[in-house]
Amino acid sequence: MSDQSRADRASALIRELRLEPHPEGGWYRQTFRSERVVRRDDDERSALTAIFFLLQRGEISRWHRVASDEVWTHVEGDGVKLWRFDGAAAQSELLAPLTSGGSPFLIVPRDQWQAAEPVGDYALVACFVAPGFDFADFEMMPEKDEG
Repeated sequence: MSDQSRADRASALIRELRLEPHPEGGWYRQTFRSERVVRRDDDERSALTAIFFLLQRGEISRWHRVASDEVWTHVEGDGVKLWRFDGAAAQSELLAPLTSGGSPFLIVPRDQWQAAEPVGDYALVACFVAPGFDFADFEMMPEKDEG
């Protein structure tokens, strides 16, 4: 597939999947929110949520963390370098099809900082969060020039 047709494919996915800009970067749309509610600490949350998330060449997912475990699953396109920071050291793993030397799914434990970048023209992934995602639990790391 040519570079132009890969860029066209990413644009088509954004349209077809009705993806919107995500505050951390990239494009997303929530596709599932469980009706089942679970208790977490003093809060109630949906048991599980799922999104499509797409990054194009040059886009990044800024460092952020959520208060629930998150499973990233490769769907289409190139791989994603998924960074994690546990407070002591940063490490990255490749989220990609097994045939390309990566892992087709990776787990980010709750409250762990994470960031992502595509290793090619585009990457479409699905992210599953349990207990379910809520923007109230979402924290972005301040950029250096923000403070």
